Amino acid sequence: MPLRVELVRQLKRRRTLVMGAILAVLPFVLVVAFAIGGEPDGRGNRINLMDTATASGANFAAVNLFVSAGFLLVIPVALFCGDTVASEAGWSSLRYLLAAPVPRMRLLWSKLVVGLGLSLAAMVLLPVVALAVGTAAYGWGPLRIPTGGALDPGTAAQRLVIVVAYLFVSQLVTAGLAFWLSTRTDAPLGAVGGAVGLTIVGNVLDAVTALGDWRHFLPAHWQFAWADAVQTTPEWSGMIQGAAVSVTYALVLFALAFRGFVRKDVVS
Repeated sequence: MPLRVELVRQLKRRRTLVMGAILAVLPFVLVVAFAIGGEPDGRGNRINLMDTATASGANFAAVNLFVSAGFLLVIPVALFCGDTVASEAGWSSLRYLLAAPVPRMRLLWSKLVVGLGLSLAAMVLLPVVALAVGTAAYGWGPLRIPTGGALDPGTAAQRLVIVVAYLFVSQLVTAGLAFWLSTRTDAPLGAVGGAVGLTIVGNVLDAVTALGDWRHFLPAHWQFAWADAVQTTPEWSGMIQGAAVSVTYALVLFALAFRGFVRKDVVS
């Protein structure tokens, strides 16, 4: 099961094309929304990144990541990592792949790498399209910071790369959860839906302030820590803690997936 074979198989699937189309269309939807509703305006004394969405293409790209990080970007990660093994079992083709013979570890590794690669591609696609659309609509310029100051275009591009990298790392826990569920069920929807559902539960728990410092162990608590990277003087501590929490959970879940699948009696 060479990586290129698995990659071509996944790229040709309809769900990959649909997910890519949704992410590519989102920036156009936001441009139309701003054109119809007017420029975003701060409410009262509250100032956030959304208020600077139309300042430049860089600002528009950052806003697209801001509105997508909490939920929309979770879906492609859960889809690409949760559907990959379970769909083979659902089609009753998994046992034939293993009868080829394809070593189980190699099969699982190929599917994981391709799933993570497609997840990263989805996260890169959104800001790239948003930057192009935003530049065409609002011009090329510095990234204005809501609290004051600006980042020149070159620095802004570097910071956006850091933001995308952090978002990918922060979603590794979702990838690990979806991938583990994918090895435990023959229903792709169960693996994808389970990963998305538990991610939502994490967001709900993070909103429960009564949990206090226990929330620091929730990956959802750090999902917007990347906002510290788009400041005049970036702050890295939040992203470091968030990345550490996500990677720790992900490694445990990936290990469980490999351990369980190697010992599993595959009959599908």
